[in-house]
Amino acid sequence: PGEKIPVDGEIIEGYSSVDESMLTGESIPVEKSVGDKVVGASINKTGSFKFKAQKVGADTALAQIIKLVEDAQGSKAPIAHIADVVSSYFVPAVITIALISAVIWFIALHNFVFSLTVFVSVLVIACPCALGLATPTAIMVGTGKGAELGILFKNAEALEVSQKINAVMFDKTGTLTEGKPYVTDIISDDKDKLLLIAASAENGSEHPLGEAIVREAKEKNIKLLDIENFKAIAGFGIEVFIDNKKVLMGNDKLINKENINTENYHSYMESFSKEGKTPMYVAYDNKLLGVIACADKLKKESIDAIRRLHKLGIKTAMITGDNKNTANSVAKEAGIDIVFAEVLPEEKSKEVKKLQDEGNIAAMVGDGINDAPALTQANVGIAIGSGTDVAIESADIVLVKSNTNDVVTAIELSKATMRDIKQNLFWAFCYNVIGIPIAAGVLHVFREPLIASSIGDFLVAIMGKELLLNPIFSALAMSLSSVSVVANALRLNFFKPSK
Repeated sequence: PGEKIPVDGEIIEGYSSVDESMLTGESIPVEKSVGDKVVGASINKTGSFKFKAQKVGADTALAQIIKLVEDAQGSKAPIAHIADVVSSYFVPAVITIALISAVIWFIALHNFVFSLTVFVSVLVIACPCALGLATPTAIMVGTGKGAELGILFKNAEALEVSQKINAVMFDKTGTLTEGKPYVTDIISDDKDKLLLIAASAENGSEHPLGEAIVREAKEKNIKLLDIENFKAIAGFGIEVFIDNKKVLMGNDKLINKENINTENYHSYMESFSKEGKTPMYVAYDNKLLGVIACADKLKKESIDAIRRLHKLGIKTAMITGDNKNTANSVAKEAGIDIVFAEVLPEEKSKEVKKLQDEGNIAAMVGDGINDAPALTQANVGIAIGSGTDVAIESADIVLVKSNTNDVVTAIELSKATMRDIKQNLFWAFCYNVIGIPIAAGVLHVFREPLIASSIGDFLVAIMGKELLLNPIFSALAMSLSSVSVVANALRLNFFKPSK
C-alpha cells in the first residue's frame, strides 16, 4: 500500500483499490482483483497484490501518452501573422510607387529636385512603422494584461487563435469539479446521529469517501467517538465497533448479508447512483440508520463559465473517464451541450480531433497527465494552474488562478486584442491610402483650383505654392501614425472581462 505501480500488467494474486486519477482523472480509487489490469504510475491504496508485467518501457500507457503529446506538438502548424503577409506586399509596392512617381514628374517637369522630393516624401510617409507596430504592440499589451488577470499566454499564436474558438471541451474532475468528493446527501430520521456514527467509523481512513464524511462532520463541529476492531471488507464496505456495538457502512450486499431491512432506503440508493453519486448504507447495532451519499462537486464558477461561453455563441463539451451516470449528472447541472463519458486517455485526443474535423476551432481545458494529448491536439490547449506539470507544459494557455471563468476571459481578451490589431492595421492603411497620393504630388496637379478654394491658404501654409509635401512633414505625419497605433494598443490596459 502506498507504492506506485511500476509498469502495466495484470493482477495474479491479491486484492486492492488503486488510485488511477493520473490516468482517468477519477478521484475515487478503483477496486482491483485477480484478472484486472493495472497501469504503471498509478498508486496502490489499501491492499497488496502480485501482478504480471505485460507492457514495459515505451509500451506502457504513460509512455504512449507522452508519445501522443510529442506527436501532437510536432504536427501543429504555425500561424501566419497578418503584418508579415501585408508587409511582404506593402514594402515593394511603396518602393515601386515612389520610383514611378519620381520618374513621371521628372519626365513632366524636368526638375530633378522636385522629383527627388516626391521620391523621398513617398518613402518617408509610407515608412511601415505603424504597420510594423500594429501587431506586436497589441500582442505585448494583450499578453501583459492577461498576466495581470492570471492568464498566461505562452506565445502570440495562442493569443491569435483563441479569438476564433467556437467549441470548448472541458475535462471533468479537477477542472469543472473540485477533484475530491464531498457529502451531498444524508437520508435518515436522525441525520446528526448517522453523520456521527459514519464519521467516527471512517475517522483515520485514507479513502477519499471516508475523508469526505469526516470532513463534513468536522465542519459541523461534531465530536467523534472512539472505535474498535476496524475491518475493511473488500468489495462490500467496512465493519467497526463503537461502544461494543457493530457499525456497518457499505453497499446493499454488506447490509443484506446481516439481514438488515433496507426497504425504506433502497430507492434512495438507486436514485443517487443514477445521479452519479456514491451512496452507502449506514447500520448501527443491526438497525439501518439511513443512507449517506458522496460526489465530486461542481466548482461554483463552472456554471457561470458555461453560461458566459454560450453567450459568446460557443458550444461546450465535457470529456471524462467517469461512468455515464456521473458524467450526465454533472453536465446537466453545469449546462454543458455535449458529453463524452468513459473515455480513455488515448481516446481524448481523438474526440478533440472529431470536433476539429467537424469544422470547429476547438479548445481543450484540463489539469491532468491524462489530458495532455488532448491539450496538444486542440487548436488551443488551456491548463488549470493547479494541474500537473505535464498538463501545464502541454498547454498553450495556463490559468494561474485555476478558475474556469478565466477560460472565457482568455477568449474575450484574445478577441479584444485581435480587434485592436485590425483597427491598427486599418488606420495604418487608411493613413497610407491618403498620405501616399499626397506625397506623390497629386495635389500639385490640381493646385490652381485648390489654392482658389476655401482651404487654399491652409494648404499653401503647410505645403507651399507648389502644393508638394515636404519630406519633413512626411516624417511628422509618419511619426503621428505610429503614436496613434501605440495609443490604440495601450487601450487594452483598460480591458475588463464580462460578468
